[in-house]
Amino acid sequence: MTLDHESRRVLLQLARSALEVAVGTTRDLAVLENPALRERRGAFVTLTRRGVLRGCIGRVESDAPLATVLPEVARLAALSDPRFSPVLATELAEIRIEISLLTVPTPLREPLALVVGRDGVIVSARGRRGLLLPQVAAEYGWSNQEFLARACAKAGLSGDAWRAAGVRVATFQAEVFAEPG
Repeated sequence: MTLDHESRRVLLQLARSALEVAVGTTRDLAVLENPALRERRGAFVTLTRRGVLRGCIGRVESDAPLATVLPEVARLAALSDPRFSPVLATELAEIRIEISLLTVPTPLREPLALVVGRDGVIVSARGRRGLLLPQVAAEYGWSNQEFLARACAKAGLSGDAWRAAGVRVATFQAEVFAEPG
């Protein structure tokens, strides 16, 4: 389902409000109304500063409404992405928010059938999971095989693990939108 401009604006406003609460510039999360807030979809929040990744965390599961999921993942992206130090209040003006709303993942029998730029990928095995959003492969110009290898590496598996028996590969699509800038 594709959201209209107003729904996207409200979701971005909610994520921005959650960021402000997370870094302590305000105490209360914005109270917003929009039907999109009741949708149950997996969601990721990606934070960039001056075009450089500053944090990205999300949830694949669609077990809660976006009104709950988006503030949670926005806060985690700002404060708990293990690759980065927590976002500071002094950085907020330069932080750009991108939201990716996910479709339900579908198991893929033939991993090389994934479409770079359209599909995101999840590689799972032995209690590990590596996920890459659809826009990542397109951004870096990766082939199908490189995209799969990078997802395997993110899961802590060898780059060609996607070929092995017992390794599960699933794809999903995402509706991606961001703050201007």
